[in-house]
Amino acid sequence: MKLLRFPLARITSFFILGIIIQSQFQFGLRAVLFVVCFSGALLLTTLLLRSKSKSFVFGALSFAMSTSLGSFCLLAHVAIFNESHFSHHIKNTETSSLLELRVLEKLKTTDYYKRYICEVSSVDSVKVSGKILLNSTRQKGRKHLAVGSNIIVFGKIADHKKPLNPNQFDYGKYLTNKNIFAQVRTESFIIVGATKDIFYYSDRLRQRVLSNLRVAGFQEKELQVFAALLLGQQQEIDPEILRDYQFAGAVHILSVSGLHVGFVLLILNLFLDYLPRTKRWSLIKLSIVILGLWGFAILAGLAPSVVRSVVMFSFVALGMHLRRSTNVFHTLLVSMLLILIFRPGFLFDVGFQLSYVAVFFILWLQPILDRFVTFDNKIARYFWNIVTVSFAAQIGTFPLSLYYFHQFPGLFFVTNLVVIPLLSLIMALGLAVAAWAMMASVPKIMAYCLQQSISILDDVIAAIARFEQFVFRDVAFTLPMLFVSYALIIAAIFWMKKPSFNKLAIAVLLLLLFQLTFVFQNWSAKTEREWIVFHSQKNTVIACRNGEKTSVRSRDSISEKSFEFTLRPYLTANFSSVEKSDSLENFEYFAGKTIFISDSSAVFPNNVSADIILLSQSPKINLERILTSHKPQLIIVDASNYRNDIERWKATCLKQKIPFHATAEKGFYRLKELP
Repeated sequence: MKLLRFPLARITSFFILGIIIQSQFQFGLRAVLFVVCFSGALLLTTLLLRSKSKSFVFGALSFAMSTSLGSFCLLAHVAIFNESHFSHHIKNTETSSLLELRVLEKLKTTDYYKRYICEVSSVDSVKVSGKILLNSTRQKGRKHLAVGSNIIVFGKIADHKKPLNPNQFDYGKYLTNKNIFAQVRTESFIIVGATKDIFYYSDRLRQRVLSNLRVAGFQEKELQVFAALLLGQQQEIDPEILRDYQFAGAVHILSVSGLHVGFVLLILNLFLDYLPRTKRWSLIKLSIVILGLWGFAILAGLAPSVVRSVVMFSFVALGMHLRRSTNVFHTLLVSMLLILIFRPGFLFDVGFQLSYVAVFFILWLQPILDRFVTFDNKIARYFWNIVTVSFAAQIGTFPLSLYYFHQFPGLFFVTNLVVIPLLSLIMALGLAVAAWAMMASVPKIMAYCLQQSISILDDVIAAIARFEQFVFRDVAFTLPMLFVSYALIIAAIFWMKKPSFNKLAIAVLLLLLFQLTFVFQNWSAKTEREWIVFHSQKNTVIACRNGEKTSVRSRDSISEKSFEFTLRPYLTANFSSVEKSDSLENFEYFAGKTIFISDSSAVFPNNVSADIILLSQSPKINLERILTSHKPQLIIVDASNYRNDIERWKATCLKQKIPFHATAEKGFYRLKELP
């Protein structure tokens, strides 16, 4: 591939490798700086010396330098290493602190909290820096905090909790990658003003647009979709609508990213196409396009996904201005490297990975697919282009989607055939309406046309989403399978581009390797037997897995929401399914252990000795006497017990030197049967 001959491609690859190495091994600052200086000194020495092997040595040292710089960039951007970070000024995490915060971003509201990402200005009157997650208790009549609001909060700063159930999404790690290392909960706060920066005015602009659309009679359901499509605000979107878009394979259009910015670039170019084709007017056109792209980014709240897309398409616009069509891949690499230099943590963002992989495969694979069929009819050619672009993007993102989300919409090509033409109309009309709404009330006819267009889009998506049999869910896809599948896809594309026996042989061997990887992963899961106590609020949930079959037992019925967040990730990751569900009994036997499960009746048998005791539903017991008489090897306490009881039992076990496992503190408990 010619792209690999481009030096920047190799430099970017090794820079990314350095970021990955640093994230895995967490080298210290001195060690990384030593490698950077040492490789830099050797590189400079090589340049000064004249040697026949200069080219090879220079290349090797350049890549070593790129790798070490990637590690250094990630280390340098970790906010917690800054001496002014608030974490260095918390004397006692058990006591509350007086915090002054500035609201940066509003997140999706949960059942109990309104959540915001905030900048910490001071802790107990000491000036500090750093980001924190604010969880504000939901109260009737309390409005959302505006972006830019300065507030005073009194509360405990807590670290992010690790997932309390197996194979769950690690939200704490996700926040840490965004340089958010802690969170605070509060029931009340005091607003003391606002910081009027670009984020403040961006939020005010969005609220003005939404307010004027409401005045024009825009319905709330369609307004939520409009806010997601053009303003980058998904927080208030209806869960049912979100589910339909997921099942139809169109959820990506609800998150402002490369697709939307690409539409903006296309619309601006079409609008400015009438300008004279002189050097001077070409430069004016470029300036207007780039200002328009960044204006759209500001309107969408300068979210990371929007900023990286605008950076990428700004370079694309520059390449178009210079009339260098061969620069498309180079433009992609420059934008990626530039973003990672300033925000290396973006590499671990799923949106960043999907965006660049999708664009790369569209640029590389779509021209190959396009040659399979040729149409003289313009309309047929237009729809064939939509199909090939959709297939190229989906083939590129297919392994990543399975790895992160474990599902795949089978009707994505049908969705894109219908949605892309409709979306182009909505984007053009939506941008015009948004521009008008920034300044004054929108004419009702314009608002009505836009609302009806969005309504039609929602109806089409809902109709496609009803074919749930075409949505492949709960697909187990491991990291080794991810790497092998990408190697297979790349090998297959090389063969399609220029067929040869050697390329075909490599592709076939990689296909066999993928099958072997899948068989091995599946076999490993099938040979395991384990007994698990899950962390489930106000319920006791136990699973006994024998290979691909799992028996689930619970005190009360398991709600759909609880199943989705507690059991489904575990079952999917272990190639397993629920064989049967039963109510709990007081005794379980597993791996040679006798397990007694208490309930609120607080009745303990005197004639049976239990190796493990599981306390549930806060039984009124004298645990010290039970420990003396039964002498168990372990006490497990799940989330169906009161917190005060858990603390009392923990102290008793500590006194008796009996191991104690509380799922609220340590997460799920797993007992494995040795082979």
